[in-house]
Amino acid sequence: MAERLVWGRAWHGRSYDLGRMNLPDLWRAYLTYPAINLYALLAVASGGAALVYAPRWWALALPVLAVFPVYPLVWYVLHRYVLHGRWLYKMKWSAALWKRIHFDHHQDPHKLEVLFGAPDNTIPTMAVVTGPVGYALAGWPGAAAAFATALTTTCVYEFIHCIQHLNYKPKSRLLQKLKRDHLVHHFHNENGNYGIVSFTPDTVFGTYHPDLRGWPKSPSVFNLGYDIEEARRYPWVMALTGAPPRDKPAAARDASQEGMI
Repeated sequence: MAERLVWGRAWHGRSYDLGRMNLPDLWRAYLTYPAINLYALLAVASGGAALVYAPRWWALALPVLAVFPVYPLVWYVLHRYVLHGRWLYKMKWSAALWKRIHFDHHQDPHKLEVLFGAPDNTIPTMAVVTGPVGYALAGWPGAAAAFATALTTTCVYEFIHCIQHLNYKPKSRLLQKLKRDHLVHHFHNENGNYGIVSFTPDTVFGTYHPDLRGWPKSPSVFNLGYDIEEARRYPWVMALTGAPPRDKPAAARDASQEGMI
């Protein structure tokens, strides 16, 4: 099940390593990546349907704008309490899901096919979160517009997420800061800096750490608490991985990323 959901590898027949790629490499991989192509296609279809069926095009402005504060808040809640929760790996039926949607990403943060969310999970989540908001504001055209906005936002989020793990220093100071804040989450302490593009929810809920002073390094930053002892008690993720969970960087390139923070 977990392997079936690795869209990039299944469609391309290869694995992308952001730690060994430059910016042109990323653009080529990103623009041909099946999940991104699917999001873009659905965004065009949903946005087109919204414009066709809306009584007035400006009636869609509110559903579109409503997605922007909702999206980072929902991402924060899911990231903190679901992806970093320790309950999915404890049940056999959800262990493969947790492995695919987040454990693999922390074990090897530069692997593109596990950095992107699986559309099997992301698309229904976007529809459930943004569809009702858009419908409440402007009916079915509003729901379609909100869904299209979520899909487009996801494409932007995923590209910036790639930049954060790419072997590349952004020229933009904003992107440099976003990259550093995210690498803190991956290489210093996973219990904070849950954002990707927006760290506003982290700031509101007290989990934003702009620097490392007074914030100790976490021993579970790479395994999310699924260590050897947990793997013995709940063996399903380890069985799918085929190896014990790691508690340190996979290679020297990860160590060099750690040095950036």
